[in-house]
Amino acid sequence: MASAGGIQIPNRLPLLLTHEGVLLPGSTVRFSVDSPRNMQLVGQRLLKGTSLKSTIIGVIPNTRDPEQDSDPLPPVHQIGTAGIAVQVVGSNWPKPHYTLLITGLCRFRVSSLLKERPFVLAEVEQLDKLEQYTTSTAEGATAEDGELGELSQRFYQAAVQLLGMLDMSVPVVAKFRRLLDSLPRETLPDVVASMIRTSNKEKLQVLDAVRLEERFRKALPMLTRQIEGLKLLQKTRKMSPDSDKRVLSVRKGGVFPGRQLNLDEDDEGEDGDDMAALERKIQGASMPEAALRVCLKELKRLKKMPQSMPEYALTRNYLELMVELPWSKSTKDCLDIRAARTLLDNDHYAMDKLKRRVLEYLAVRQLKTSLKGPILCFVGPPGVGKTSVGRSIARTLGREFHRIALGGVCDQSDIRGHRRTYVGSMPGRIINGLKAVGVNNPVFLLDEVDKLGKSLQGDPAAALLEVLDPEQNHSFTDHYLNVAFDLSQVLFIATANTTATIPPALLDRMEVLQVPGYTQEEKLEIAHRHLIPNQLEQHGLTPQQLLLPQDSTQNVISRYTREAGVRSLERKIGAICRAVAVKVAEGHRVKEATPSGQEQQQEVVTPFTQSIGSSRFVVFSSDKAAPPEMPIVIDHVALKDILGPPLFDMEVSERLTLPGVALGLAWTPLGGEIMFVEASRMEGEGQLTLTGQLGDVMKESAHLAISWLRANARTYQLTNLVGGPDPMEGTDIHLHFPAGAVTKDGPSAGVTMVTCLASLFSGRLVRSDVAMTGEITLRGLVLPVGGIKDKVLAAHRAGVKRVVLPKRNEKDLEELPANVRADLDFVMAGNLDDVLNASFDGGFPAKAGTRSHPQISSKL
Repeated sequence: MASAGGIQIPNRLPLLLTHEGVLLPGSTVRFSVDSPRNMQLVGQRLLKGTSLKSTIIGVIPNTRDPEQDSDPLPPVHQIGTAGIAVQVVGSNWPKPHYTLLITGLCRFRVSSLLKERPFVLAEVEQLDKLEQYTTSTAEGATAEDGELGELSQRFYQAAVQLLGMLDMSVPVVAKFRRLLDSLPRETLPDVVASMIRTSNKEKLQVLDAVRLEERFRKALPMLTRQIEGLKLLQKTRKMSPDSDKRVLSVRKGGVFPGRQLNLDEDDEGEDGDDMAALERKIQGASMPEAALRVCLKELKRLKKMPQSMPEYALTRNYLELMVELPWSKSTKDCLDIRAARTLLDNDHYAMDKLKRRVLEYLAVRQLKTSLKGPILCFVGPPGVGKTSVGRSIARTLGREFHRIALGGVCDQSDIRGHRRTYVGSMPGRIINGLKAVGVNNPVFLLDEVDKLGKSLQGDPAAALLEVLDPEQNHSFTDHYLNVAFDLSQVLFIATANTTATIPPALLDRMEVLQVPGYTQEEKLEIAHRHLIPNQLEQHGLTPQQLLLPQDSTQNVISRYTREAGVRSLERKIGAICRAVAVKVAEGHRVKEATPSGQEQQQEVVTPFTQSIGSSRFVVFSSDKAAPPEMPIVIDHVALKDILGPPLFDMEVSERLTLPGVALGLAWTPLGGEIMFVEASRMEGEGQLTLTGQLGDVMKESAHLAISWLRANARTYQLTNLVGGPDPMEGTDIHLHFPAGAVTKDGPSAGVTMVTCLASLFSGRLVRSDVAMTGEITLRGLVLPVGGIKDKVLAAHRAGVKRVVLPKRNEKDLEELPANVRADLDFVMAGNLDDVLNASFDGGFPAKAGTRSHPQISSKL
């Protein structure tokens, strides 16, 4: 047995392997134990032992116990600390583990490992022996003389200086001052190094210093650094002599010297400085008088509030948010009309109505600086550039831009914020957006405003009423702020695919600008101006490597995409770029020896490039990489190999080969679409069958068409299967709208149904190049419908040559591009006579001098 300060430690010790924390003699440290070997040590030695010897264990630092007992034990540190486990606490959450409170006794060196399982047992040699502390010389002097005595004295004086910088009124500091004089000088390096702020690596250096002189040399710089740090903090904070003491915070557990101390900085003066700085920020935030009064009142409450109260952090966060909001910070608008026009034209092709509205805003803002921000709503199908136009408007004005995605939002607190009485309260998206941009006149893009939801937490669309009302948003009140904020200078831009799902009260507050789909000519121009250069850059290609002629682009637009926007077109161009990028990246030459010993190049022709344009796309392969022939021209053969067979063929003429088929035009949130209407009849009892997922309005239109045709059967010589005057006598009619999986509704298919049934009853074919739209009445009038531009563009994409429209929709033709108006023949129909005459070759003749009703004009 060996002795350490009167305590006997065994020559064989079980080892506790730790990877966090270093135990020094004279200190007390808590260790968390959860590894297999350490858990076995606690269970078999500490919990079952009854004598003092059984609670003495060896602590080896910076060694991780393997997760499995079968794993090899890593090399252990040779120097450790023998300690007494003064407390053992077990717990099962979050997993089984023990917490040990261990007081260090002395150092030891591991001589050999006796066993590794179930825990590590080692034979040890004690290093800190009593005779080491008093080293006699030939004259009988002690270690206080010579260099060791000088180091000991310097260390003692530094420790006294450190305590002099602390508040002696703290009981722990006073107790440490008394113990400093009674402790042996030889124990000071270990005790002080365990108290001051040091890293585990530095503590390990002190532990490895077996010689006392080396130990003083290792610990003295750490003590000096702590003293200099306290001096620097006191100097930078300019603390008064009465309050320049530091608080010594004590970790619970054990009696000194078995206590771990930590010297932290005093926060008493810091709190006062922070309050003063916060008050200065509030005074300098230039907020309105009402908001300033609220902030000063909250600050006064905060000063009287203990930091331990939960409301302290909430109030502090509220005041910091109020300070960060841009109450009076704004950016200066760029009001150069010519520069704005050039920028908008460079960023976007077409979209004349949107550009004109932005320029009007700039012009009025230049004449009247106090103009309130308008509330614009861009309504159109996906992929036409609504969001990107919002970014371009922000660039044009020189303002900050912030996008708020409203799709799926179903809680009004997302818009207006939570009241501060709730746990986890926060401001709404509007206030958060203003905080993010840092100015009070940004461009806010409210994306997908038509996709707002509604739930038990309220209606966010109703919360937007105050935000998007130019007469109210100058005093918008967020629930979290509870003070008014001026939003009148914010330029709000909302985007939507349709106005049908926007509440009427919200829609009334916005200026709706329709963004229709693009014509094929506009798509072609957009592709070569923006899409192709952008995709080339994204795929690492250059115009010298890939050439996509206009004919090929037109082929992609007409036969591989059918959409109002250009997103699918951009994806197809990206697919072409990827295919070419593969060929460019793997282009190389293969050298093959000829019988004469000379080398020749072998040509390898890839499937999709056997004939591209007027040249051959040849890829060679060899050890030395060489690019293919440039540029790679994409023609219709390459398109078919890359994109596959065409997805859309012009099938209009193929489907109008039998009586009882007509072509109509429909509007969807994704743009205009062509719609076939098919009818057939068979012997029956005069029943009408409707299929194709039709809505109530469309079913009523079908009944209207049947009633009008029955009432005018004699006029138009319509008969049933047996030749009778009533078309429905002994006949069943089946009216079908293909694409049955898509729900259809609306009154605009009325004229198409009449034409389809007239073709069925008369046995005549409808012209294959005619498409139509319009609502009908029981008297045969054709009433106007909406979505004319989208419908006409859909007909133009489908190759239709004649379009029949209601006469009162003639004004909508002005919005069409000039080339579309030139390509199409428009027939403006006031009644169903005009529709039938335009839909059949040679007209739809009636009996001379007879009509079912006089020509009247609509009073609607």
